[in-house]
Amino acid sequence: MSRLQANLCLLLAGAIWGGGFVVQSSAMKSLGPLWFIGLRFLVATAAVAPFAWREAQRAAKPVNGRTYAAFTAIGLALFAGAVTQQVGLLTTSVTNSGFLTGLYVIMVPILTVVILRRTPHWIIWPAAVLALIGIFLLSGGAISSLSYGDVMTIVCAFFWAIQVFLIGIFASQSGRPLLLSAWQFAVTGICATVAAIALEPISWQAIGNAGLEILYAGVFSSGLAFSLQVIGQRYTTAPQAAIFLSSEALFAATFGAIILGETITPLGYVGCGVIFLAMLIVEIVPEILARRAQPAS
Repeated sequence: MSRLQANLCLLLAGAIWGGGFVVQSSAMKSLGPLWFIGLRFLVATAAVAPFAWREAQRAAKPVNGRTYAAFTAIGLALFAGAVTQQVGLLTTSVTNSGFLTGLYVIMVPILTVVILRRTPHWIIWPAAVLALIGIFLLSGGAISSLSYGDVMTIVCAFFWAIQVFLIGIFASQSGRPLLLSAWQFAVTGICATVAAIALEPISWQAIGNAGLEILYAGVFSSGLAFSLQVIGQRYTTAPQAAIFLSSEALFAATFGAIILGETITPLGYVGCGVIFLAMLIVEIVPEILARRAQPAS
């Protein structure tokens, strides 16, 4: 897979997640956040498991315990991010949630430098700042006072950054992207369901009322989009992946406007353009510089 194809996979994942913000907000009318997360990720596990099994049949060697431990850590980061995001959506808007979740665009390069002592391509920094500015403009250019939901979504961005960072390390090393996807879904689904049983009420009617949201979030937002993320990150760096995945804020605002009636201001449309500019330069500039560095034949 080429880097362009990988980045397109990540862009598609961002689009699916953008639609997922609306679904997640709607589901809260019937279910508590823990039950919704548990059910959605158990559905995602069931959706991806057959493909992970086929991948295992073709694999050259089995997965060792260290790799399973890494996959479990990714699943725990996903669980923490999903819970804090879902709780945040109880008291913040879809557009604000998209903006604040996008803070991981800045956090991922910082984690790369602090933990791996590895400096990303220089274009990542201005592109990350541009993406963050675009997301801010998309939110309306002002968040006057942070609600509890906003604070929880900022915490969510930190866990998303850890998840993206860890996938950047282990997706390529393991060579088993679908197993990684299924495993992280299972860890998240089990953890959320156990917590939900202890902390939240449930009924079959509530599950039925949120059935479509659970299926969309399980099959598309979780099963398909996270798998696209893992596959795409095998062929690009974690900081570049964060830039393309940040497009979810753009799609969240768009779907929020179309479906929930949330408005996009003229400043928001400028933000859309800035986000696309960030994605464009992170794709084009390294390619141009690499070609210029090649000696003439």
